[in-house]
Amino acid sequence: MRFMRFISVLLALALTGAAHAGGVERLKAFIAGAKTAEADFTQTVADKTGRVTQQASGRMAFARPGKFRWDYSAPYEQVIVGDGVKLWLYDVDLEQVTVKSLGDVIAGTPAALLAGDDSIEKYFSLKNAGEAGGLEWLEATPKNKDTSFERIRMGFKGDVLVQMELFDFFGQRTTLKLSHFVRNPSIAPSRFTFTPPKGADVIGE
Repeated sequence: MRFMRFISVLLALALTGAAHAGGVERLKAFIAGAKTAEADFTQTVADKTGRVTQQASGRMAFARPGKFRWDYSAPYEQVIVGDGVKLWLYDVDLEQVTVKSLGDVIAGTPAALLAGDDSIEKYFSLKNAGEAGGLEWLEATPKNKDTSFERIRMGFKGDVLVQMELFDFFGQRTTLKLSHFVRNPSIAPSRFTFTPPKGADVIGE
């Protein structure tokens, strides 16, 4: 299901931070100081042979604690909203809304960071991963093995997260590139609410 890949990426992107020399400390500082953020994104999924199997793009935003929104605009429209209590997934083409308890979805995943408890090392083993491609890299390995990803790499340019690489247990790599990243913008609370469109099928509520 295409939703599953997008959910996994959404959860992983909760690990938004900044790194340079001493990247772990910079990541912690950013998580403590970045209450809101917005960015454009492109998403590419490659299988274990390196063949690209999915591509998508759109815009994301988050507001701590526990609120986020992903608007996929290409190749098809999808909306993912975490309102602090529930996770809403809307497939525009299918006119279908899936709703889940946010706590059930994010428990033990990188999205726990987005929920705002800031206990990074409770959930991940973190280490600096050096410099490559003009970026400073940080690697996070989930301590809870019942997760979608084996490890996550984050590449930073200065104090801005530019790229993420997420490696799952099937050998797939999801690459996320962020652009026009804005830290602590003013975002209307209504951005993180969702009302199912009239006529849409609602599953899970």
